[in-house]
Amino acid sequence: MVRSESIADIIDGHQVSALQWRVFSLCFLVTLCDGFDTQAIAFTGPAISEAFKLSAGSLAPILTIGIVGMVLGAMAFGLSGDRYGRRPMLLLAVFLFSSASLATASANTTYQIMIWRFIAGLGMGGATPLVLAIAAEFCPMRSRGTVMTTILLGLPAGAILGGLLAVRVLPVVGWEGIFAIGGVVPLLLMIALYSGVPESPRYLARSKSARNQSRLMSVMQKISGSKSRDTVYHSVEEANLAPGVRSLFSRDYANKTIAIWAVYFFNWVAWFMFLSWFPTVIKSSGFAAAQAPFGTVVVNTVFVIFAIPFATILPKVNPRSLLHLMFAVGIGTAIALANSAENWTLVLVLAGGAAFGIGGQQLVLNFMVAQIFPTSLRATATGWAIGVGRTGAIVGSASGGWILERGGPSGFYLALIAPLLLSAMCLTLIKTDRAHVNKFSAPTRAD
Repeated sequence: MVRSESIADIIDGHQVSALQWRVFSLCFLVTLCDGFDTQAIAFTGPAISEAFKLSAGSLAPILTIGIVGMVLGAMAFGLSGDRYGRRPMLLLAVFLFSSASLATASANTTYQIMIWRFIAGLGMGGATPLVLAIAAEFCPMRSRGTVMTTILLGLPAGAILGGLLAVRVLPVVGWEGIFAIGGVVPLLLMIALYSGVPESPRYLARSKSARNQSRLMSVMQKISGSKSRDTVYHSVEEANLAPGVRSLFSRDYANKTIAIWAVYFFNWVAWFMFLSWFPTVIKSSGFAAAQAPFGTVVVNTVFVIFAIPFATILPKVNPRSLLHLMFAVGIGTAIALANSAENWTLVLVLAGGAAFGIGGQQLVLNFMVAQIFPTSLRATATGWAIGVGRTGAIVGSASGGWILERGGPSGFYLALIAPLLLSAMCLTLIKTDRAHVNKFSAPTRAD
């Protein structure tokens, strides 16, 4: 007799299997490499400026072009992941950013650097929504917040690793050596991804082909430990929506989509303006140029430290209230940094505060997106939200040098307040009635 079982019931009802742990670990390694390559341009920025005799304003296009690629990559790969599968698109994304980073190491002109950074950005931007969708769909609901947050920590952890490496080896291997490392390691990781990450079971359940149904059975047997060949696995969707951007603006999702996009956009203006330019800002304030990448290390280390315990409370709190608290901390931190002068201990402590009050919102927002949207839209929703956010990141990164040149370090820090305030205002568009809060916090059987 053939039985029909829900994928969500099986994943939620069993202990996490070896297959799931392997998937989560490899997704983390992808974000680790992604974070390294994303921030490589920030902590090599001072060295590139010196090598090519660039002003802060002239460095801006190099910092910005990669983010342009990330915007397009997040949107394109998110949509393609929902249509053609998360696994093949993830492999393509990793190949793009690893090979382009490796090519950056051989660039002889700033024009060449910009071309390769744009191509790398396509892959870096595309990888994030795909690993988040894969992690969310392999993970039990009870652990989803912790697992997704831990995987996202690969981004700052990769930046920490890169910053520490830059401080120690940049004088020896130059900025080119940093990009060479950022290219070789993820190319090697692709071998493990190819053999170790299967397609998402919820994605496979949408297909009626015999091949995908066989793949689905194999994955579910590894998760459940069952050897039965008489089970049909199904995925209960929250809505019967076709993959595509248009579905994000259906009656049930339009308001949520607009509100989340607006918060992402303005928050990322502030976050990437700060993250991209902080080493250059403290260098212009008198901090030793060789030690400037250490500023990036401090920011990302604090981000990692608070994120793990933070993840455990995500399903238990009102997300809007939490985000308002974080924006208040970010605004207070920007004001304090503007008045910190050359007290480097205070500057670095406040930089840690910025990790929570300016960058930490990403953890809450990505968790919310994974909870709100069904499987058929999850990668698209994540990719386009991140893409809109990275559009804000372009604005922040592009304007940072201009603001620094005209306002100095104090003016730079104070300029962070405007996008933080706008993001907090847009947050009020997200409803906080009890049903909506439960949508984020309560376990659900919908995929």
